[in-house]
Amino acid sequence: MKPIAVIDFETTGMSPAQQARATEIGVVIIEGGQITARYQSLMNSGAWVPPFIEQLTGISNAMVRSAPPAAEVMHEVAEFVGDIPMLAHNASFDQKFWDAELGLIGRTRVQHFACSLLLSRRLLPGAPSHKLGNINRWACLPDTGKAHRALADAEMAANLTLHLCKVLREQHGRSAVDHDFLRQLQGMSAAKVRALLAAAG
Repeated sequence: MKPIAVIDFETTGMSPAQQARATEIGVVIIEGGQITARYQSLMNSGAWVPPFIEQLTGISNAMVRSAPPAAEVMHEVAEFVGDIPMLAHNASFDQKFWDAELGLIGRTRVQHFACSLLLSRRLLPGAPSHKLGNINRWACLPDTGKAHRALADAEMAANLTLHLCKVLREQHGRSAVDHDFLRQLQGMSAAKVRALLAAAG
């Protein structure tokens, strides 16, 4: 498998359109069936962290105030990722923040996102829940640390993605799995995915 950058943001709210900003970013690179590199940083955008977000994530206003400026972090992480294809769990959320925070420093995303949430729904239909922590526990994947912290969640999504690739290889005989194929699968209905994988097997 060629490299994929798995990303997770912690934020002050649900959407940049509602003036929410990022407070932390975690990225792991997966390649050849394993995690090969990691990046993590808190980031100070000047935004206020609401109490319920602090309770959920453990990220306080004091932590954010002492963090590097958001612009500095985004330049650094954009260089870390480069043009590697990206993936997140519930990617529409993280993609919005990636695009918004990049836009504030005059940069533009050059690659597509894949979504491990959509993929798990299509490839693990028997799972009782596809929330990140729940699906990882159900699949007996490694505990990566505190949920709702960016690097721990990025590692969880990375481990889930590697597990999904293993399912494709071992249960469906799909020897070559890449980012383009994952994006193709996530855009299909569950019935079409089953038909495609049955034909491949």
